[in-house]
Amino acid sequence: MTIFDIFYMLGGIGLFLFGMTVMSTGLKNAAGDNLQNILEKVTSNRIVAVLLGIGITILIQSSSATVFMVIGFVNAGMMTLAQAIGIIMGANIGTTVTAQITAFNLAKYSPILLFIGTIMYIFIKRNILKHIGAIIMGFGMLFFGVAVMKEGIAPLSESAGFKTFLTGLSNPVLAVLFGFGFTALLQSISSSSVIFQAFAVQGLLSLNTSAYLLIGGAVGAVFPIVLASLTTNKDGKRTALADLLFNLMRMVILVIILGLFPGIMDIIESLSPTDIGRQIANTNTIFALIAVLVILPFSGLLIKLVEKIMPVEEEEHEQKRDRTLQYMINISKLPAAMAVSQAQKEITRMGRVASKNLHRSIECFFNYNPEKAAKIRAREESVNILNHTIADALVQLRELDLTSENMRRVSMMTIAITDIERISDHAENIIEYTEEMLSKKAAMSEDALEELRKMSKDVLEEVDLALDIFESDAYDKLDDLETIEDGVDKQEDLLIGNHVQRLMDGGCDPLAGVVFADIVTDLERCGDHAINIAYSLKERPKELDEDRITDPMAYMEAMERDAMKHDTSKKDGTKIDKDRAHD
Repeated sequence: MTIFDIFYMLGGIGLFLFGMTVMSTGLKNAAGDNLQNILEKVTSNRIVAVLLGIGITILIQSSSATVFMVIGFVNAGMMTLAQAIGIIMGANIGTTVTAQITAFNLAKYSPILLFIGTIMYIFIKRNILKHIGAIIMGFGMLFFGVAVMKEGIAPLSESAGFKTFLTGLSNPVLAVLFGFGFTALLQSISSSSVIFQAFAVQGLLSLNTSAYLLIGGAVGAVFPIVLASLTTNKDGKRTALADLLFNLMRMVILVIILGLFPGIMDIIESLSPTDIGRQIANTNTIFALIAVLVILPFSGLLIKLVEKIMPVEEEEHEQKRDRTLQYMINISKLPAAMAVSQAQKEITRMGRVASKNLHRSIECFFNYNPEKAAKIRAREESVNILNHTIADALVQLRELDLTSENMRRVSMMTIAITDIERISDHAENIIEYTEEMLSKKAAMSEDALEELRKMSKDVLEEVDLALDIFESDAYDKLDDLETIEDGVDKQEDLLIGNHVQRLMDGGCDPLAGVVFADIVTDLERCGDHAINIAYSLKERPKELDEDRITDPMAYMEAMERDAMKHDTSKKDGTKIDKDRAHD
C-alpha cells in the first residue's frame, strides 16, 4: 500500500463527511423553524417523544444536532428533562438510518446527483429549491465519498500490519474502546458506522467485531455533546448527562446480551446473508431498538439517577415554579368568573417575580456579585417564559362565555403582562450598566450613589404598591401611588440636573455619568409601568358599549386606542409610558 492509497482513502472519508454536513444543513434549512417548533410543543407522552426523536433525526441526519436542540430547549426552560429523555432515545434510533442508506450500492448514481444538486444550488435563486439542491448534492457527495473510501481501503487488505491491528479488535473490550475513541474523534456515530461498513465490505472487519465497535461508538458520539453542555445551565448539563447514561446503559445491556446470546448475531446475519454492509446497518438499528425498548420503561429511574448525580437545588425548584403556571391550570374547566380571578392571581405572581428581580438588580448595583447577576438574568428569562405562557392561556380564556366586564378585564390583563415583563427588562438593563461600569473601572460619586438609593427605594415601593392594587382591586390606594409617582418624576428631572452639574464641575467620571443617567431613566420607566399595572383593570374604553363586545381582538385594539388617548398627567387613569410610545 502506497502513501497515495492512504490519501485516496482519507479523501473519500473527507468527501463523505463533507457530504453529510451539506446534506444535514440542507435538510435543516429546508425545514426552517418547523423542527424547533415541533420540538417545542412535544408532549410528555414517552412513545410520542421517541417517535419525534426518530423522525427529526432521520430528517436532519444527525443525532447530535437533535440532542443539541433538545439541550437548548431544556436550558431555556421550554422543555423538561422527562420530555427530553424520549427524544434522545429516539435520536439514537434515527441516526442508524444513515448506515441503512449507504448500505445500498448507489455509487453509480452519485455523479448525476452531484450534477443536479450543484445546478440547483448555484443557479436557482428560490431558497427552498437551493436547500433541496444542497440535500441532493450532499447525497451525491456521501455516496461518491463512500465509493472512493472503499477503493482506498482495498489495498489495506494486503497490509500485514493493518491486519494485525484489526485482529486485535476481535477482543470485545478493545473493540468497544476503539469504537468509542474513533467516534469521539469524528463526533458522529453515523459517520463512524459507515466507515466500519466500508472496512467490513473490504473484508477487513467481521460482523462480530463491527458490533462491538458500534456499541463503543454510540458512547463516543455523546462526547462532543457533553463538552458542549458545559456552557449551559444545570438543566442543560443534566440533559447531556442523561444522554451519556442512556448510552452507557445501552453498552452494558448489549454486551451482556451478546455474551449470553451470541446466536443473535447469526440471526442478524441471516437477514441479509450475502451483504455484510447491510448486516452492519441492521445490527446498528436492532441494537438501538433493543436499548430503547429495554430502557424506556425505566426512564423515570434514569431521571432520578441523573438528579442523584446532579441534585436539583432549592433555587432551581423556585425557578421551575416561576416558569410554570400555578393558578391558570385547566381554566377551560372552571366557571368563567373563577377563571378570570385565577388569571389575575397568576399575573400578580408574575409581577412579584419581576419585582423581586428589580429589587435584586438594584442590590447588585450597589454590591455587585457575578452569581447574583446570573440569577437576575435567569429570573428575567423566567419572566419572559411566563409572559408567553400566560398570554397563551389568556387566549384560551377569551373562548369562555365571558361577560362584557370579564372580557374587558382579560383584554387589559394582556396589556398588564407586557408592563410587568418590561419591569424585569429594566432590571436586566441595570445589571448590564453595572458590569459596563465595572469593566471600565469607572467610579460614581457618593452624591450620585445616594441619589440613586433614594430614587430606587421610591420606585421599588411604587412597583410593590401597584401590584397590591392590581391583585385586590384596591383602588383606594391609587392616590398614594400617584404621590409616589409624582415624586419619582420630579426626582428624574432633579437628578439629571444634578448629574449635568457634576459633569460640568468635573466631579463625576464621564462613563459613570452615562450609567447614572441610564439607570435614572430605567427607574422612572419602571414607575410608569407600575402606574399602567395599577390602573389596568380599573378603566374601560368609553367608545365600546358594555353589552356589545363580540370580537375579542377588536376589543383589544379598542382598549389600546383608548389608553393612547389618556393624558400623561395620569389624572384620567392609565399612563402611557415612554417605552410604549417608543415601541
